[in-house]
Amino acid sequence: MPEQRFLVVRLSSLGDIVHAFPAVAALRETFPTAEIIWLTHPRWKLLVESTGLATEVWVAETRSLSSIRAILRRIREKNFCTAMDYQGLWKSAALPRFGGIPRRIGFSSETVREYGVPILYTDRVRCSQTHIADQNGELSLRAGAQRGSAGFPLSIPPLDAAGVRDHLQSLGVERFVALSPGGGWRSKCWPPERFGALSKKVRETLGLRCILNYGPGEEQLAGKVRDSSGTADPLLYNGTLGP
Repeated sequence: MPEQRFLVVRLSSLGDIVHAFPAVAALRETFPTAEIIWLTHPRWKLLVESTGLATEVWVAETRSLSSIRAILRRIREKNFCTAMDYQGLWKSAALPRFGGIPRRIGFSSETVREYGVPILYTDRVRCSQTHIADQNGELSLRAGAQRGSAGFPLSIPPLDAAGVRDHLQSLGVERFVALSPGGGWRSKCWPPERFGALSKKVRETLGLRCILNYGPGEEQLAGKVRDSSGTADPLLYNGTLGP
């Protein structure tokens, strides 16, 4: 039997990558000795590595022609047997196709957001589940996984954990509640005033300060949440994964 070698494609974003973890964990559970390479955006490399699900984590910047050429060359050299596209976009489906992977599993036209994408797959899975995490699991089942989802670990390097702990202690914070008011689609986000009200409620009922985690371009949003929090005085944090 030839060596099992899978390419997992989930380029972005944070929440969607996390939703793919159970499905990839099920794949790893069924094929413990298989080589599983996860292809993602450079921004999320550390996040994917933290689970230990992938043998290797490769990165590609799909807005860079040189990056695309390099990753296609790398895919062709690896001789993958199967690719799993958990993203379902033209940019994610095209990489396994033009990388020459013989079996390419993805969502059918009933599930994908971009019209025509399934033409690039050899296996088009018509999902019966509603939640994206469960739909991801249906792709893993098509690849031969014994179940659609499995538990997965998240490991934090001791040096990173110590750095965060020391920083919080310097601010007099030991126990806290983390809030992330932003998101890729602002229309899906809870209003900042409600996050502010939640921050006040947490302080009043639990005696804990909130930490507002925000990303690039979300400075104004974080400020609105802080202003709506009044005397709850949440801390604002803007950083990256890893050092």
